[in-house]
Amino acid sequence: MSRGAGRVLVAMSGGVDSSVAAAVLRDAGHEVVGVTMKLWGGASDTGCCSVSDVDDARRVADQLGIDHHTFNFGDDFDEHVVGPYVAAHVAGHTPNPCVACNRHLKFDRLLRRADALGFDRVATGHHARVVELPDGTRRVARGADAAKDQSYVLHMLDQVALARLTFPVGTITKDEVRRTAAAMGLRTADKPDSQDVCFITSTGGRTAFLGERVSFTPGRMVDTAGCEVGRVDAVELVTIGQRRGLGLAGGGEPRYAVSVDRAAATVTVGSRADLLTSATDVGALEWAHLPVTGGVTVQCSAHGSPAAAVLDVRPDGSATVQWEAPHERVAPGQSVVFYRGDEVLGGGTAR
Repeated sequence: MSRGAGRVLVAMSGGVDSSVAAAVLRDAGHEVVGVTMKLWGGASDTGCCSVSDVDDARRVADQLGIDHHTFNFGDDFDEHVVGPYVAAHVAGHTPNPCVACNRHLKFDRLLRRADALGFDRVATGHHARVVELPDGTRRVARGADAAKDQSYVLHMLDQVALARLTFPVGTITKDEVRRTAAAMGLRTADKPDSQDVCFITSTGGRTAFLGERVSFTPGRMVDTAGCEVGRVDAVELVTIGQRRGLGLAGGGEPRYAVSVDRAAATVTVGSRADLLTSATDVGALEWAHLPVTGGVTVQCSAHGSPAAAVLDVRPDGSATVQWEAPHERVAPGQSVVFYRGDEVLGGGTAR
């Protein structure tokens, strides 16, 4: 963004990245206002929704001499993130709540509120970049710090959103972010990064959270020949590709969950070779600009390694990812994101 580009609303989570994003924009001469979204009203000790995080964001705003507000989007968060998270587990899927939060809260609800309040741009502390192509269209691109890149969780951003967004720390490394914060004396300079899902506590974990909301279904565990090899306490908690926590005897070749049949309450386990597939079916496609077919690289988790594939998009808005080399099965519900070089083309949900 150029100097004097107007009013910028900065989403401040209480972490060091968004703190420095606000500072960078302020120092560039923009009129900056910080906002913290209050999303989750329950217990939180691992994410960015605690009372202390709101307090940290407010105090950093005070240090920077900018206004700070708190927006309560708790009802939207329950509807679009927590509810679908629970429903996905009941269906035997593996949801991605951070992607859902970005899609419905940070880059929809917040953008609409910024419009209503007369802000020109919205900024966050994501490690990603917005690049403009020669034809004038924009893409999300990988951040400068490969280890912290967050472009995967931003794949839903379209041209309307990208024209309004800026990611001020996307062009520097995390170490540079922390050095900048320390030099400014910001209270978040040494604050650890948020981990895991903000509404899942480190003490109770996913089991306790879901156990308060759904009835778990005990199930059979069978091998690829259909022979029973064990039992699981809750089919809803098993993820394709899972190895640990299945209760299988040690020794021998490692075994993984290769399929989960929620209706039959059956988990099939097999070798790593059984986990591999030549193709992945993807639905609910979203594109940065226009649908893309042909050769791409594909990433299937926030910190996964991109893999080469050929993308075949169907008229019904779904696609097949044909892997160049055998690839691990992707759990239904997980985001599958398409790249060319560092640029995000779009993505969808594994089926």
